[in-house]
Amino acid sequence: MSTNRTAERDAIQAAMKRLLAGTPTRSTGALTVVQLAAEAGVKRWVLTHKHPDLRKEFEAAREAVNGIPAAFQTLQAKVDDLEAANRRLRQHNSELTERNEIYAQVIHALTTELAELRRDRPLPANVRHLPTEATTPPRA
Repeated sequence: MSTNRTAERDAIQAAMKRLLAGTPTRSTGALTVVQLAAEAGVKRWVLTHKHPDLRKEFEAAREAVNGIPAAFQTLQAKVDDLEAANRRLRQHNSELTERNEIYAQVIHALTTELAELRRDRPLPANVRHLPTEATTPPRA
């Protein structure tokens, strides 16, 4: 194996370790073959044509970590938990909104029924009608 080929392999393997650890120095840190080549400082075709075994090794390692560098896996777990909590809260909010609409309809129906009852039946002589805000003069 030539010195140039060995240097390329060493650079690619070091780049794989940095990307999988979440500590890129020359790339965006995305776990892609293009970013691996950028991180290693080689052309993509060098990685895919001259070192296909390293490309396959990288892709297998990427699959093993679900495409997320180790440094970001705890953050991804937190994101997943927060998204699940958000879904639960949205569902609960929808249920409460629906329940409030039903309560509003019931309150309206009962208010209408009470108004009709008050209009249809006069109050007995021993019952006083309490003033409402509309009939009470403002306080000074």
